[in-house]
Amino acid sequence: MLLKSRIAVAVAVACAAIGNASAAGNTLFDDVTPNLVPNVPIPAGGPAEFTAPNLTSALVLPTGPGITITQTSIAQRTTQLANGQLNSGQWDMIDTNRTGADAGRYLFAPFEPNRAGGGSGVQRTDLQTGQTVTLVNPLTQDFIRGDASRWTPWGSYVTAEEDWSAVDSAGVRHGRLFELTNPVTSTGPSDANFVHRSVVPRVAHEGVVFDNSNNMYFIDELNGGSIYKYTSNNPNATSGDDYFASGQTFAAKVNGGSNANAVGNIVWTPITDVNGGILAGVTQTTGGFIDGTTSANTAGATDYQRPEDMEIKTLANGDQIVLIATTTTNEIYSMNLATNEMKLFASQATANAAGGLVGGALVSPDNLAIDADGNFYIIEDQGETNADIWLARDANNDGVAESLQRWAGMQVTGAEPTGLYFDIFKPNTAYLNIQHPTSGNDQLIMIQAVPEPGEYAMMLAGLGLVGLASRYRRKA
Repeated sequence: MLLKSRIAVAVAVACAAIGNASAAGNTLFDDVTPNLVPNVPIPAGGPAEFTAPNLTSALVLPTGPGITITQTSIAQRTTQLANGQLNSGQWDMIDTNRTGADAGRYLFAPFEPNRAGGGSGVQRTDLQTGQTVTLVNPLTQDFIRGDASRWTPWGSYVTAEEDWSAVDSAGVRHGRLFELTNPVTSTGPSDANFVHRSVVPRVAHEGVVFDNSNNMYFIDELNGGSIYKYTSNNPNATSGDDYFASGQTFAAKVNGGSNANAVGNIVWTPITDVNGGILAGVTQTTGGFIDGTTSANTAGATDYQRPEDMEIKTLANGDQIVLIATTTTNEIYSMNLATNEMKLFASQATANAAGGLVGGALVSPDNLAIDADGNFYIIEDQGETNADIWLARDANNDGVAESLQRWAGMQVTGAEPTGLYFDIFKPNTAYLNIQHPTSGNDQLIMIQAVPEPGEYAMMLAGLGLVGLASRYRRKA
């Protein structure tokens, strides 16, 4: 009896340690305290920036009970250039191959420069071999300002141009969405199949997400930009050729439309006909192309101020919520696709987990990410010492954050953090690009959360004691 009691106590203690190490569920990333450590600029090109793979200073990372969070540089632009790869830098949004035989093996990201900066392309990082290769060379098909980054439901990769409003120096109009149809099998620029999908109206692209019905949502990154939905006539297509062959694009009218920064009921109003062509009295063209900006304005769509990234979350009941960051107004909106309701998810008036309101500490929200426990993260479009990443708490999943907490900060001189992606197959691993540092050496950082040695030992001991207790009960 005494042995049984001692085993029970030991199991309880060990299980408590296991619980502390993963209190929130699937990931350790949200089991941290608000990060109050100030960012300190790293001198451009200094040892702290270039020491790889032991780069330990690019980010100020959070801490938590029994948790260590590490950062490692796994790809550098200087290495790509030394290997003869064409790489114009300004690495941007990150996604993975979410489906297929090698799901989760690769990371994809576009380069963002304009024509003067060398133009845009697409790269792939192999997480098994550590090799990063350029798949689409900069300026392929005059591709510039590449920003969007999303795996498709049928197993390809889409990216798009952030520029649309003007003709560039070479006389080319942009705002195009492209599909890389062979992102996994391509060996490089010589065989990459990079296709402009012209059925999608031209806008200043950034965020792109697909819902469970394979509708594609995107934004127009302008002050006064709208939110869009493309519905394919073949939503279950197995190729981009079929998915983008024909379909209708809609813009969101919120709380009646012809307004700005609105919350309330969403009505999707068409801006093209059912096949993606001209809808009389609504569709507007510029330079011979369907202009998503002016078409949405003609349809009375709601304006938001520089809507940028989007991220999507599926709730336990199957409903889906899309978050949209609006940089100019320092706001994040949530869009419930089941109830067609737009809410203000977070702003400078949201509570700060460290006390008071977030206030002016939240500036220029840009990128969005989601971890394995369904928590959203907000990445600021700012430079060193000011570029923060915020963890949003929305415990009841009502589309309104109860609080924000500063989760991390970036401190590489001249850079901004972009493309935060939480590995959907490894819940305690994430990736982030350090974009356009003064040194020119863009880097891909791997972030990992691990239990501290003592905590890990307790977890292992706990597993052993649970097994011992089970055997004891069977013998009894």
